[in-house]
Amino acid sequence: MAIEFYDVKERKKVQIEEGDIAKTKYERKLKDGSVQIRYAFRAKYKDRQLTKFCSKADWDKVKG
Repeated sequence: MAIEFYDVKERKKVQIEEGDIAKTKYERKLKDGSVQIRYAFRAKYKDRQLTKFCSKADWDKVKG
């Protein structure tokens, strides 16, 4: 299954295969003391790093 990323430099959408994608989490502490977690996919395309934020459900579906 391929995941669609947007390449800002070329201004077009690109398809990256699931095997070439890394899963990552971004955590940050908010002013009220709670922690926000954002889920994302990362891929390399033409020597550039692409990032696509997603829901936790989509993040859990992908092996990685």
